[in-house]
Amino acid sequence: MSNYNKSIRSAFITLTAAVAAFPLLSLAQPDMDPVNDLPNPYQTIEGWAKMPEGRSWGSTSAVDIDPDGVSIWVGERCGGNVGPCAQGELDSIFKFDANGNMVTSFGRGMVMWPHGIHVDFEGNVWVTDGRDNRAADGTAPAELKGHQVLKFSPEGELLMAIGEPGGARAPGYLFQPNDVYVAPNGDIFIGEGHSGAEGSTARILKFNSEGEFLKEWGSLGSGPDQFSQPHSLAMDSQGRLFVADRGNNRIQIFDQEGTLLDSWHQFSRNSGLYIDDNDILYAADSESGSVNPAHGAWLRGIRIGNARTGEVTAFIPDPNPDCTGTCTAEGVVADRNGVIYGAEVGPVGGIKRYVRQ
Repeated sequence: MSNYNKSIRSAFITLTAAVAAFPLLSLAQPDMDPVNDLPNPYQTIEGWAKMPEGRSWGSTSAVDIDPDGVSIWVGERCGGNVGPCAQGELDSIFKFDANGNMVTSFGRGMVMWPHGIHVDFEGNVWVTDGRDNRAADGTAPAELKGHQVLKFSPEGELLMAIGEPGGARAPGYLFQPNDVYVAPNGDIFIGEGHSGAEGSTARILKFNSEGEFLKEWGSLGSGPDQFSQPHSLAMDSQGRLFVADRGNNRIQIFDQEGTLLDSWHQFSRNSGLYIDDNDILYAADSESGSVNPAHGAWLRGIRIGNARTGEVTAFIPDPNPDCTGTCTAEGVVADRNGVIYGAEVGPVGGIKRYVRQ
């Protein structure tokens, strides 16, 4: 490459980074008008993924794409939402091919309540287990499990566990982990704290590839660098970490050392985030209206936009707008062809597929 071309390329990269990092003040204000009136170029397909015989879909918020670009991984809560997986009799982690056929499953007796899932660059499957196996009355079993981040091979072999089995409150870890993301260099980021109640944990933890603690940032609150339910994590092509700060109705964007770069409100109250290789941002809002009527006139659904500029370009509204509860997609992912998959807690539950018309 000539020196001239190198200079042009360097200038372009510098300009692109500057534009992506510049706060979009006209778009990202907390009191902005709801972004509800964008086109919906997608058709909704229900009943696509086929559970094993004798199993019906329960709650799921966990979905990610396989390295093959078209198969998906799902964490499913054993036909319900609270309790069944803790009995240790059913698998909770599934892989489906592009036609919705189950390829493999595992997790029996290991995952109590799958909440988030992330497939790293090597194909390993990371699961955030957001609850423990205590009985409803608080009685602890002989072997506590849950409140951990678990790393599995694609075949279901447990390779690593981060956090104390059964959970540990800060400064220990983990308690109610929400999501996990593994950066290209192997560093591990975990969003912790599912409750927005006073005294709850709300932070991001960073570990190296061996699971050794490096640092943490954040506390419960609504100010800069604070969180209320850091519910989902994603990373763009620049290596910026996007956090769905659900309880604060915003996305917070950080560098990998925890420096706050920007805060966006135009994608609404997000439970799930996914950024593809082209920096298209998919943001799932499963709670506006039915769970959080205080969030103005924002509608539930999936907003799609640009992770570099913050522009929202499309909106898939909840296919069941009269649903009451945590409706439509809570987890979201897109395959290499732009087909979107939404994981639903319920009362509907299961996976919906969204295909461009």
